[in-house]
Amino acid sequence: MVKEKKISHKFIYFFGAFGGILFGYDIGVMTGALPFLQQDWGLQNAATIGLITSSIMLGAIFGGALAGQLSDRFGRRKMILASAIIFVIGSILSGIAPPNGDIFLIIVRVFLGLAVGAASALVPAYMSEMAPAKLRGRLSGINQTMIVSGMLLSYVVDFLLSGLPTTMAWRSMLAMAAVPAIILFLGVLKLPESPRFLIKNNKIGEARQVLSYIRPNKEAIETEIKEIQESSKQENQKVSWGALLNSKYRYLVIAGVGVAAFQQFQGANAIFYYIPLIVESATGQAASSALLWPIIQGIILVIGSLVFLVIADKFKRRTLLTLGGTVMGLSFIFPAIINSIVPDANPMMIVVFLSIYVAFYSFTWAPLTWVIVGEIFPLLIRGRASGLASSFNWIGSFLVGLLFPIMTASMAQEAVFAIFGIICLLGVAFIRIRVPETRGRTLEEIEKIGEMKGLAKNNKTA
Repeated sequence: MVKEKKISHKFIYFFGAFGGILFGYDIGVMTGALPFLQQDWGLQNAATIGLITSSIMLGAIFGGALAGQLSDRFGRRKMILASAIIFVIGSILSGIAPPNGDIFLIIVRVFLGLAVGAASALVPAYMSEMAPAKLRGRLSGINQTMIVSGMLLSYVVDFLLSGLPTTMAWRSMLAMAAVPAIILFLGVLKLPESPRFLIKNNKIGEARQVLSYIRPNKEAIETEIKEIQESSKQENQKVSWGALLNSKYRYLVIAGVGVAAFQQFQGANAIFYYIPLIVESATGQAASSALLWPIIQGIILVIGSLVFLVIADKFKRRTLLTLGGTVMGLSFIFPAIINSIVPDANPMMIVVFLSIYVAFYSFTWAPLTWVIVGEIFPLLIRGRASGLASSFNWIGSFLVGLLFPIMTASMAQEAVFAIFGIICLLGVAFIRIRVPETRGRTLEEIEKIGEMKGLAKNNKTA
C-alpha cells in the first residue's frame, strides 16, 4: 500500500512550473552582465560576444533532447531535480570564471544550458500531464509566467548590482542563479510523479493517489485512469527516434516541433539578450547605463503572461498565435519601411516597435508554444518528441543569440529586424496550414486527431 500523504494542488502546480524561474533567469541575466563583462575583459569581437551569450542555448539543444528521453525512463520529477543540481553548479562556476577566461565561460555556460534545455522540455510535459483538459492552457501557461518572472528577476538583479565594481558586478549577476535553483530542488523533493508516467510504469495505485490531489471527482479520476491505460497499451514497445516519423505520429510531431522552432527564429531573444546594446546603437547611450530597458521589457512580459492566464482557455490556440504572429511581424517590418521613407526618424522609434512586439509575443507565442509542446504529442512518444521540440527551439535561440551581433555589425538594425518580421509571418502561415486546434481537448483526443490526419494523408498518396 502507498502511504497517504496529502499534497496541495496549488503546491504541485507552483513548484511543477518553478523550473521556469531558472530557465528565465539564465536567459535574461546575460543581458545586464554582458556590458560589464565586455568592459572587464575588453571584448570587442562580435563572434566571441555572440558565443558567450548563445553558449547556454547550445547546451540547451542537447539538454532538451536528453532530458526528454531520460524522463521517459526515470520520470519527470527526478530529471527536474537533476536539472536543479546542474543549475547550482553551473551558476557558481560562471561566477568564478578566471580573468579573460572566455573559453572557460563558454564551456560552463554550455554545461548550464543542459539544465536550461531540460527545464524547457520537462516543465511543460509535467504540467500538461497534471492539469485537467479544461484548465490545461491556463495551468501550462503558469510555466511562461515563471519564465518571464525569472527574466524580470534577472533584470532587476542586474540593475541592483550594476553599482558594484565592474568585475564584481557581472560575477554576482551570474552566480545569483544558484539561489532559485536551491529553492527549486527543495520544492520538487516534495512533488509527486506525473500520473501518466506512473500508469505507464504500472503504478496504478500511486497514480490514483496523485490524481486525488488534483482532481475533485472520484469518478472522473477512474475515467481518466482508464483513458490513460487505453492509450498506454502499447507502452511495452521499444520506441526509437524513428518512431517520430511514423505516419501515425508525423502530423503532430511536425506541428509541435515547427511551432517550437518558429518561436525562436522569430527573433524574440535578440531583444531579450541585447536590448541594452540595441538602445546603445539607437541612441549612443552606454549599454551599461541602459539597464532600465530590460526591466521595462520584463514588466511587459510578466503582464502579458498574466493576461494569457486569463484568456488561455477562452480563445482558440490558432487564433491567438495568428494574431500575435501578425502584429509581431509588422512591428519588426514597419521600422525598416518608416526609416526608408523618413531617414531622419527618431532612432528610439525602433525601441517603441520592439515593445509592441514584446507585448503581443508575451501573451501569444511565448506561452502558447509551451502549451502546445506539452499537449500535442502522443503519450508513447511524448518524452522524445517534446525533447526534440525543445532542441529545435534552442537551435533557433542559439543561432539568434550568436548571429544577431554579427548581423548588426554588417547591416542596419532595422534591416535585421525586418528579416525576423518576415519569419514571423511565415510562422503564421505554418499555424494556419499545419497546426490543429487543441483547446479543450483531452490529450487522447488530440492523439486521435493526429492519427486521422496521418491516415488521410496516406490515403491521398496511396
